[in-house]
Amino acid sequence: MNIGDLVVRKSYGGDVTFRVEGLEKDKAVIKGTEFRLLADSPLNDLIRVPYEPETNKTRLAHIKANESYSLLQKHRLEQAQRNQAGLVDEWSKNTQTESPSFFEMPGKVLHLDGDPNYLKKSMALYERLRVPAEGHYVHEASMADTLYRLLPRSRPDIVVITGHDGVLKGRQPYDLYNINHYKNSSNFITAVQVARQYEWHLDALTIVAGACQSHFEALIRAGANFASSPSRVLIHALDPVYVAAKAAFTSVKDTININDIIHHTISGSDGVGGLESRGSYRIGLPPLQDLSTLKVTPAAI
Repeated sequence: MNIGDLVVRKSYGGDVTFRVEGLEKDKAVIKGTEFRLLADSPLNDLIRVPYEPETNKTRLAHIKANESYSLLQKHRLEQAQRNQAGLVDEWSKNTQTESPSFFEMPGKVLHLDGDPNYLKKSMALYERLRVPAEGHYVHEASMADTLYRLLPRSRPDIVVITGHDGVLKGRQPYDLYNINHYKNSSNFITAVQVARQYEWHLDALTIVAGACQSHFEALIRAGANFASSPSRVLIHALDPVYVAAKAAFTSVKDTININDIIHHTISGSDGVGGLESRGSYRIGLPPLQDLSTLKVTPAAI
């Protein structure tokens, strides 16, 4: 067994594919390739596989991912049509002869990810969805310090704090409400607290936090708007992206539909929950001109 090998666990029927991240005597540290799970496993429970097999879980996840993408695209189109119709109604009250046009400003995302491969997939999806996003690969233990430095510079509307997590099942007594029984939930909580110190208002900064089996209740109490995982289940690698995209394209005049959030994510209500929160999407008039060639000279102080 070597670092980087793809493996499945015999004791779980090979339901999830992992990549070996570390070796410790007779154990291996493994990370999910499709789900945001970090786990320890005895070496004799692991089977090396030459490629990532398609299991029932991954097959269903791929189907749901495609459905979620289509739903988000449909939501964006419907919102654009509503915006256009509303502007036409207002315009018709005046004596203007031309139909109005507008420009869109979806919310900006700052995405911190504890997995470089997931970060790459997440940034590709943000680009497909046309969500402005800045992404950084950061170890979970360093996320709080990184946010402290990045937030004043990035000034995002939405922060995603995610990576790998998992319940430490060897701890006794087995207590899902003990924060010390989680691999990275405490790191996510500290990062959320730093973000809330930067911006306390829930509608001024939307925070999406957590990974597989994370301590949902503690993340919400720390200040997250949306978090995983209410039922301590596995969440898909792209679930936090779908939540952030929904927030980015929900109008500032509206609250984000939590039922839509649940339907847009792959893990559903068992994997993601949250609070009533306003969106961060805005429209403007008149359309912006091409400013790519404009040079701005800083004003003298």
